[in-house]
Amino acid sequence: MENQARIASGGTPPKPFAEISRELFDARDEVEYAHVSVPGLSEEVVRRISASQNEPDWMLSLRLKALDVFRSKPLPAWGPDLSGLDLDSIAYFAKPEGAGDNKSWDDVPDSIKKTFDRLGIPEAEKRVLAGVGAQYDSEVVYHSLKEELAEKGVIFEDMSVAIRNHEEMVRNHFMRAVPISDHKFAALHAAVWSGGTFLYVPKGVVIDEPLQAYFRMNVRSWGQFEHTLIVLEDDAVAHYIEGCSAPKYGTSSLHAGCVEIFVGKRAKMRYSSVENWSIDTYNLNTKRAIVEEDGFIEWVGGQLGSGVTMLYPCSVLKGDRSSAKHVGVAFANAGQNTDNGAKVIHIGRSTSSEIVSKSLSKGGGISTYRGLIDIKKSASHAVSRADCDGLILDSISRSDAIPDIRVDASDATVAQEATAGKISEEELFYLRSRWLSEDDAKTMVVNGFLAPVVSELPLEYAAELNVLIAMELEGNAG
Repeated sequence: MENQARIASGGTPPKPFAEISRELFDARDEVEYAHVSVPGLSEEVVRRISASQNEPDWMLSLRLKALDVFRSKPLPAWGPDLSGLDLDSIAYFAKPEGAGDNKSWDDVPDSIKKTFDRLGIPEAEKRVLAGVGAQYDSEVVYHSLKEELAEKGVIFEDMSVAIRNHEEMVRNHFMRAVPISDHKFAALHAAVWSGGTFLYVPKGVVIDEPLQAYFRMNVRSWGQFEHTLIVLEDDAVAHYIEGCSAPKYGTSSLHAGCVEIFVGKRAKMRYSSVENWSIDTYNLNTKRAIVEEDGFIEWVGGQLGSGVTMLYPCSVLKGDRSSAKHVGVAFANAGQNTDNGAKVIHIGRSTSSEIVSKSLSKGGGISTYRGLIDIKKSASHAVSRADCDGLILDSISRSDAIPDIRVDASDATVAQEATAGKISEEELFYLRSRWLSEDDAKTMVVNGFLAPVVSELPLEYAAELNVLIAMELEGNAG
């Protein structure tokens, strides 16, 4: 609590995982590859991905169907400009030499291990995690789970392993929360997905410590398409964390992952992520949860680094009295267009949702909150509230809010508030009168602005997010 308070008040955060610098994330790693697909998407590439994972026939059929859907759908034209993304120049599969779902960190190839060592993955596992997965390009290179959780029936595996070991369960849920017809990049994901995480928590099992997966891109002009599938049975509790990064090349890369979460009756799920891609990356991720009666889903996220982001985690409140909370922060710096938000669809009776969105814009960056609150006729007595705040740190940047509210239940209660503004001179004057430099004063204001989001993250990740934002602010916070 002391550390958390220090972070929220603008003090120096504790060091996360390792010494963090932009160079740490942007630098390319020297890794040998067993196979990198030629640029461009074809049926041959899709078949090669499926064969490399030794998949059942139904998965290959789904992939090929998704490929047809992808080809039939246009690029979305309602958000950031995607014309700079050349899908024919992207490589869709890359297998590092010696990669595999290793159970021992010692078995991971040294060239890959060095990257995750620098990011502190093994050390974090020892100290605070119930389980950890690490993916490098298309392949999961390491996966582990505490023995006592495995004995309770918890499954935490690489998706390509789970599809063989737990085929029926995977088949019953895969691309069910996010249908392949949902949009062009959902179809692309279904066609070329590789790696990712499968988490299953049996009825009544409570996992006190978080489980983590970290995804690293390394290949130039490449696409990463990990699939995260989480199933919580009734009365289960879990917290899952994802982290992401990619090097800077000067050529476009694509991240089009997919997260599907199924929350059972009275179950509670928290999904946290800090996505820190390079400015070369188009981050077009899809995340969705279906929540049953009295269940609860919480999304906590930080979005930085990518040149273009389109990300709107969605909660489908299917069961009566189900609820959702979305908490997020986005930072748009020079050359970045960050289009973030949240979607909540109320179906069950007496459902409730809360959205808290914070954005920062600097250096000509564009930050947009784009949200949907959709209360169906069946959702009697639904309650929803959204607070969207943008802080503009100079005179050339932009912050927009585009809420979409649809209410078909006559007894629903909905509140929406959106603000955008700059750091006030009065705040700066007060803080500088307390012997703070101008940069320190501005950083303290920013940290206070972000405190509602940062306080929801686990301590290690709150510290990481603060350090990443401090790097973005460095030199001229306003």
